Amino acid sequence: MRSSVVIVDDHDDFRTSARALLEAEGFEVVGEAADGTEALAAVAALRPDLVLLDIQLPGPDGFAVAEQLAVGSDPPTVVLISSRDARAYGTRLVQTSARGFLPKSALSGEALAALVG
Repeated sequence: MRSSVVIVDDHDDFRTSARALLEAEGFEVVGEAADGTEALAAVAALRPDLVLLDIQLPGPDGFAVAEQLAVGSDPPTVVLISSRDARAYGTRLVQTSARGFLPKSALSGEALAALVG
């Protein structure tokens, strides 16, 4: 069974590229969101298996969205992404409820599957 994914990022070009990449590698992208508020609504409506969640978002940031998603019933797996290096976030990455972190430059279906597998 293919994993269903919602991609959350405030850059249209990145969402388009990530969708094409993930769909080519066997994921089913069921939705997209451009900010934290849209992300919460999309996840509630679409119930994806996985949320690819940018940290730097308008409105609630990715850390706040990940925490809100974690307390829901049957929460999705969350993988945080950023154009910044993991070191930029310090201990926040260790303390988050998200499954893991991927730099946007390292995004691939294989890397994503390894984190959530």
